[in-house]
Amino acid sequence: MLTKLTEAECRAAIRDGEFSKEIIGAAPTVVLALTQSWCSQWIRMQPWLDDLSGEGVSCRYVEYDREPFFDDFRKFKESVFRNDEVPYLRYYRDGKLFKESNYLDKLSFRNIISPKA
Repeated sequence: MLTKLTEAECRAAIRDGEFSKEIIGAAPTVVLALTQSWCSQWIRMQPWLDDLSGEGVSCRYVEYDREPFFDDFRKFKESVFRNDEVPYLRYYRDGKLFKESNYLDKLSFRNIISPKA
């Protein structure tokens, strides 16, 4: 199941420069989608991202344009993570960042999250 990041989790990431160990270590593979609700690529990705969550993969997201911390989070994402596109995905394995991407198709995503990647 695709899980929404909370305001507190996002504000802590802004403060600390990264998401907490509890978030990025919540499963063997964790994917964070940082996006805006209007993005057509995000709208296409969301259903299959939700389907692929589980069995060792935790997928979480924030549509930060719908949040009271929009400006702070956008500035953080663009300056600290150096990515101004949406959707922006961060991939963690065993609590360590191993890949970043923007929109991709389901097969490419599966290839990234597979244990042999």
